Parts: sequence; structure tokens; C-alpha cells
Amino acid sequence: MAPSKLSRGLAKALFIDLDYRKNNEPKEAVHSAAESFESIETYEEREPTVAEYLYYHRPTAAGGVRYIKSLFPFWQWIFHYNLQWLLGDVVAGVTVGFVVIPQGMAYALLAQLSAEYGLYTSFVGFLLYWAFATSKDITIGTVAVMSQLVGNIVLRVRDDHPQYAPEDIARSLALISGAVLLFIGLTRLGWIVEFIPLVAITSFMTGAAFSIACGQVPALLGIKGVNTRQATYLVIIDTLKALPGANIGAAMGLSALFLLYLIRWFCGFMSNRQPNWKKFWFFIGTLRMAFVILLYILISWLVNRNVDKAADAKFRILGTVPSGFQHTGTPNISTGLISALAPDLPATIIVLIIEHIAISKSFGRINNYVIDPSQELVAVGFTNLFGPFLGAYPATGSFSRTAIKSKAGVRIYRVTKDTAGKDVPFNEKGESLGVQTREAYIPVQKDDGTNPIIDIQSPYPGVFVYRFGEGFNYTNCAHYMDVLSAHVFKETRRTVLDKFEKLGDRPWNDPGPRRGAKIDLNDSRPILRAIVLDFAAVNNVDVTSIQTLIDVRNQLDRYADPEVVEWHFANVTNRWTRRALAVAGFGYPSLKDEPNLGRWKPIFSVAATDASSETIEQKGPVERTASRDEEDVIAPTRSVGVAQLANRGDGKLAAVQGMNRPFFHIDVAAAVESATVNAEAKGDVSGRSSPTEKQ
Repeated sequence: MAPSKLSRGLAKALFIDLDYRKNNEPKEAVHSAAESFESIETYEEREPTVAEYLYYHRPTAAGGVRYIKSLFPFWQWIFHYNLQWLLGDVVAGVTVGFVVIPQGMAYALLAQLSAEYGLYTSFVGFLLYWAFATSKDITIGTVAVMSQLVGNIVLRVRDDHPQYAPEDIARSLALISGAVLLFIGLTRLGWIVEFIPLVAITSFMTGAAFSIACGQVPALLGIKGVNTRQATYLVIIDTLKALPGANIGAAMGLSALFLLYLIRWFCGFMSNRQPNWKKFWFFIGTLRMAFVILLYILISWLVNRNVDKAADAKFRILGTVPSGFQHTGTPNISTGLISALAPDLPATIIVLIIEHIAISKSFGRINNYVIDPSQELVAVGFTNLFGPFLGAYPATGSFSRTAIKSKAGVRIYRVTKDTAGKDVPFNEKGESLGVQTREAYIPVQKDDGTNPIIDIQSPYPGVFVYRFGEGFNYTNCAHYMDVLSAHVFKETRRTVLDKFEKLGDRPWNDPGPRRGAKIDLNDSRPILRAIVLDFAAVNNVDVTSIQTLIDVRNQLDRYADPEVVEWHFANVTNRWTRRALAVAGFGYPSLKDEPNLGRWKPIFSVAATDASSETIEQKGPVERTASRDEEDVIAPTRSVGVAQLANRGDGKLAAVQGMNRPFFHIDVAAAVESATVNAEAKGDVSGRSSPTEKQ
């Protein structure tokens, strides 16, 4: 596009020569070279423009409709609901209900509120989350970390502003933080959570759990006079000093704690001894909290049945918990209270985000579905925005109740068929690659200036090559893996096509055909065989990126079960990166694929050695061997030069890279060849095994 007069005038004022390239480009030589290829169709790359970029990212009516639909994901599953799903949800709901009641009341006390506020908070989470969320497992409600934070905020604000009631502070905090989270979710800015590394999340959660546990020891032992809001080490010291002041409450607390762990151990032991009754023992172990609570309520009633006031009880008791919604209405919020809460809002929002997103992503990987972080923030934001009108304080996802709900068999959830964050602008552009003649690897999207009319093909049915556009770390690993997973799910089918005897047995992320229709056992798509990752643009990795790779590997193994997906890596030049990948189980065949290890065909890159200097020396052009057990390679671009594969018997051969890690390859071609050979060994020549029968 030619520069405008205004652009030329501005460039001239800044002494910029806009015609520099035009005057120095050898157009005649280029055109002459292009015309010499008479048998091919020429192609000139068109340069990108700002106008083209803006046009591509313009808002459209279709995009607006998709956005509105994405705000209410329950419409995608509500019409498929059936009786079997209902039974699973009832079992999970009752199981979690027995846990959430005592937990909710206990966490409310941790937040410096009356016990009923914990019940209000848990109820609002169950009431609203299902309509907006993309995770089937998450349980919104009171959590220990958030309750501890709310309690600290309540005490701090009341120290400076005693006129504000604790419940008003907590409800206002929920209202403001909910509005912020809702805004982040509606504007689809959920990708910002990827900038929080896993190490930071784990450290925070571990430290918070330790701090909370130390703060509960005085109450467990019936010790009074210990300030549990001070530094953790001071809480430990003061608790040890106050041990002589322990009373009969210690007998109640320690015996209850021992009983909880005893039941947990016994149920775990019996589930291992009786695998057929594993789910039964799981439910018994899950309900241990409700059983212990009911048992100690009975003991407390027998001991204190003649006591009229809670203060006169033999040991500390909860007292009367009001029934119904006694604190409904608009929260008492004012500008003064908002100013008092402002310093604590960032910490509150961060805790709400990282705990919820971390839990939802974790269970999404376990149960083979993908969550949308932005939509999850919409769900959490709306819950916290509406909850204070019923008396709730800040709520987010609970790990313990989510784990119970997942194992109990909950069925309600929705998973989008699009890539998570598809419409969100992102700097990284990881791409799925296709392979053309002469093994020239070009992007499937052809958005890198490649001729769009070129026909590209998959390297091999079920084998996918993925190239990282930039580094691979905690800031972009989730985006990369979401794109890769979405492409794999689109281009392949499950190994076992019809393993669900009833419609209600199907998971919601694999709804199958409509009612009455049959499974297409002639699906022409291949099964997933191997993933090849091109690390040419990657130098270092971190804990978060490695954990993301592990999660995706587990997810794809469940998708391809009973087959095991091979992971090949090309151009991994950093030894520490290879070490990190190897520690995570990459770089060599998996023991889970033991039945196929006998058919495994290892392929290594080898080169001629220099006996005098033991360095690689340039010997001439690279040639291909006829054997598939050896490959021609070009040595890494370093001062050592270029290596030639000596397959003519004129020199000694040596492996270029470690033979103990056969899935680390010198380049993409070597990785694809290895993946292809082993895929052929496992399946037929088409790369697709016949549809697996129900198991």
C-alpha cells in the first residue's frame, strides 16, 4: 500500500527515506529469476498492513452472537439432560451437602462472622455457578484461605473504623470484588491468569494452609488468650507457652481429629482390600465428617443439656444458628467503607482468581475437558456480586469439595468445542504444522506468507507436528497446549468409539449423537498416534510449562486409551531443558506402552567421527541412507561444523545425541520419521486401526 501524502510529509520531516528499499531492491534480477521457472506458477508475498490487521480483528455480528452464547453455556447441555445424569448429580449433591454444612459454618467463624454466613455463601455458590461455568466439578463456596483473608480484613478495618459491622465489611468486599471479576470475565481478559506461575500459586496455598492450621491449634486444644492473627511463628510460640492452659476442650478436639483420620485410613485400607467396593468405601470416607459432627453433637447435648447459655457450657460450643435467610437485603456500603477496603482489594481478587482457576484447570485435565478462564471469572464474579444480597461473603472454588464432587459422579458440565480463549488476542502464535513434498514443514493456517494455494498434507495420519512461535514458559504454556489439544480433538477420533452402553454413561464433553441415533463406527478420522514438538524457538522451560505438558499428556492418553501417545521432541538444544523433560517422563518410551515395546523401532541420528580430534568435521554434502534405522543429520549450528553420515563404510559412526533418550531428535524431519515408523508398526498402512469394540 502506497504511503499517503501526509505520511510522506511526516517521513520527510523526520528525514526518513520511504523509497530506500524500492531504490535498492534488484527487481529486474528477481523477476528474471522468477520467469526462469516456466513450469511452475509464480507467487509474490504480499506484505501485511495495519488496515488488514484491523479488518481481520473487526467486530462482526456473528462474533457478537457467539459472544452472547458463550455467556450462557448451559444451553449446550440442558436439552440433553436425562435421568441417569440426574441420579449422578443427586448423589454428588447429597455427598457434598454433608460436607459443606460443617465446613461452611467453621469457615465463617474463621472469617470473624456468625456461622450462618457460611451457609449463605455456600448456598449462593450452588445456586448460581452451574448456569455460567465451564467446569462440571467445581464447588463454589467458603474456602479456608479466603475466609482467613476476610477475617484479617475485618479485624484491620474495624481497628481503624469500629463503626462498620463485620458482616457489612465482608459483604461489601464480596460485592466489589465480584464486580471486578465480572468485568474481567465479560471483557474476556481471563488469559491474564496465565501470568501467575504455578510455583507462586503452590507456595501461596501451602503457606496459607500452614498458617491456618497453626491458627486452629489453640481452638483445638481449648486454649484461650492466643492471638492467632499475628505472625505464624509467634502463634506457634504463644501456643506452646499456653499449653498448660488446655482444658476439656482438648479432649473433644483431639479425639475428633483422631477419629477423622482413623476413619479415613480404614476406608482407604478397605478400598485396597476390596476393589469391587471401592466406591462404597469412598462414600463412607467422604461422610466421615458428617458422622463425627453428629456424634459430637450428641456428646455435647448429653453433657450440656441442662445449660441455658453457650457461655456456661462445659466446653466451647457454637450456640444457636438462625434458620432461613435472616440477613437479606442491600449491603450497607458507603464511600468510607470502600476507601477502607481499597488496600485489600488486589489481594482478595488475586486469591479468588488463582484458587478457582487452578482447581478448575486441574480437574479439567483429570476428567478430560477444557475450561474457559474468562467464563469461569464470569461465574465467580456473578456469584460474588449477587451473593451479598443474601448475606454471603467472598466465595471461590473449594478443592476438597470439588474432589468429593468429582469422585461422587457429578455429571453437569459444559465444555466448549472451540479453543479456550480463541477470540482473545495473544502474542504467541504456536501453530500446527503440515508436511509437503520434500519434507518442507509449513503452517496449516498459511498465515506466515506461504502461498495459500499450496496443498499441504499431514506427516502421517494421527501424527501431529507443533511448532512453538516463541519461548515455552508459564506465561504462554496454557495457550499453546489449548491450541494443540483443540486441533488434535478436531482431526482425530477416540480409539474406542462406542464404549458407553447407555446415553447417560456418556460424559458431557463427548455427547455423541442425538437420541435414537447410532454411533458412526466408520469414522474416517485417524486415531492419535504421536505428537512432535519443535523446540527450535524454546531455550528454557519452567515448572509451570513442564506441568502443563504432563497434564496434556495425561489428557491425550485418556483420549487415545488403550493406545499410548508418543511424544517426540526436535531441536531441544539446551541440556537443562532436556533434563527437565526427561525428569517429567519425556524423551523415551512409556512403560504404559509395554505391550508395544517389542514392536518399537528406535531411530537415532548418527554421523561420522573424527578419530584425531574427536570433533565433528565438515566432510561434504549430506546424503540419505537407505536404512530406516539410521538418519542423515546436520550437526547443530556451532563452531564444530557440519557432519556427514558415513554410510559408505569410509568412517566410524557415532550417535549425535544420547541413545538413552531416543525421543529427543536433532531436527523435525528426524522426529517425524521416528514417529511415523512406530505408528506404522502399531497400526495398518493407513495409520488408522479399525474401530475398537466396546469394552
